[in-house]
Amino acid sequence: MSCDFVALSNPGVQALQPYQAGKPAEELERELGIRDIVKLASNENPLGPSPAAVAAVQSVLAGMTRYPDSNGYYLKQALSERFNLATDQLTLGNGSNDLLELVARAFLHEGVEAIYSEYAFIVYPLVVKACGATGIRVPARDYGHDLDTMADAVTQYTRVIFIANPNNPTGTLLSKQAFQQFMARIPERVLVVLDEAYSEYTDQADTPDGLSLTSTYSNLIVTRTFSKAYGLAALRVGFAVANPVVTDLLNRVRQPFNVSSVAQAAAMAALTDWEYLERTVSLNRQGLQQMQAGLAELGVSYIPSAANFITLDCEKDALPVYQALLEQGVIVRPLGVYAMPQHLRVTLGTETENQRFLNVLKKVIA
Repeated sequence: MSCDFVALSNPGVQALQPYQAGKPAEELERELGIRDIVKLASNENPLGPSPAAVAAVQSVLAGMTRYPDSNGYYLKQALSERFNLATDQLTLGNGSNDLLELVARAFLHEGVEAIYSEYAFIVYPLVVKACGATGIRVPARDYGHDLDTMADAVTQYTRVIFIANPNNPTGTLLSKQAFQQFMARIPERVLVVLDEAYSEYTDQADTPDGLSLTSTYSNLIVTRTFSKAYGLAALRVGFAVANPVVTDLLNRVRQPFNVSSVAQAAAMAALTDWEYLERTVSLNRQGLQQMQAGLAELGVSYIPSAANFITLDCEKDALPVYQALLEQGVIVRPLGVYAMPQHLRVTLGTETENQRFLNVLKKVIA
């Protein structure tokens, strides 16, 4: 092959490494022949999908020969009623990752900057670099966002700031007061993306509700997903909320039919299944208590979490621990790609799955 295709590619793309997802259970089964596998790597809902969502999916399968509603009219209506939003504030995405990319495509290019925190979601620097913009990585404070330093980093070239609350992969949480003080310092010309993929799991009263704050801040974009608490990770559906002008710009770069009919139907049904969401949150709360107690008993330190995962500190290279867990059929997430080589992120599963992890971890660290 004589042609240098890398040199022909977008300069921003040349510097990228592909996103590394959590290892699928099927892959571990192929590699090691293990069948009794517990996957605690990708922050999925251990309850499985909502029965209402499954029924909704089955009801629309016969229409697979037709393209989905590109504008997602009925899903937008359901979101509008559920969260008291205007439909012209809504952008639908193929998961919230898709929405983060839409923001980057609409507002970032060579010569401008985007700010994100150290230990923040790995997709932020990926979409920034892919658009040719400059990423400004601000040092973390206690594994979370240092909002004062992030505000100090704003320059005339800043176009977007990415913030996850709760943060992935560390689980840290910002207070409403801290976020509002931060927003007061940010010029209106700078868009703030508040990524609330794990918001349903938080129960602290002073947590900012990004959806309600979009009426206060014209430069605020909030992203949410149905992949976590609503249990629809495989269907890929999320939504963004912003002022109508920003929403119009996002929809100009959004691919038509980016959310399937199946995903739209499942999401609408999931919004109405309050019992399922309550069970999810309750199970997560119990799992967090179980995991914290188990780790404390083992003498393993961890980062306090407000999400559906917990990040533990191996106090040494975590890869051997990760590999040893794999060999016992337990999949977690190593965080070397986040510059956290001593840490592992563990999704909270069922009581049985959590105990399986703790039992295997005890053997591994022994």
